[in-house]
Amino acid sequence: MPRLEHVAVWTSDIERACDFYARYFDATVGAAYRNPARGFESRFVSFEGGARLEVMRSERLPLVTAEPGAERHGLTHLAISVGSEARVDELARRLQADGYGVIDGPRRTGDGYYEAVVLDPDGNRVEITA
Repeated sequence: MPRLEHVAVWTSDIERACDFYARYFDATVGAAYRNPARGFESRFVSFEGGARLEVMRSERLPLVTAEPGAERHGLTHLAISVGSEARVDELARRLQADGYGVIDGPRRTGDGYYEAVVLDPDGNRVEITA
């Protein structure tokens, strides 16, 4: 049975990105992988339930940037369920107090989700859902 195994994102700072997901979403950060010949490094961030995010950095690839929170073709957001509306509210307040951009919500969406949309350290949209 096919299932989504993981999603990968580029970052300029692996430790900063991994710390964000571990601190706010109780993710477990795996061991660092480095390939010096290719100027590549990555770490997997694992969430309860089995979802994983591969956080990658390359010394060789130019860093492509977009306006933080920009909606664009391709991967546009990650959605992480935290279990309850109260938890969405609490986490959105905590992230905002810690200086992260809360760009929408918390609110009930037209498709029935209760969510807040925040930006991770690289400006990627993260939907915190109940």
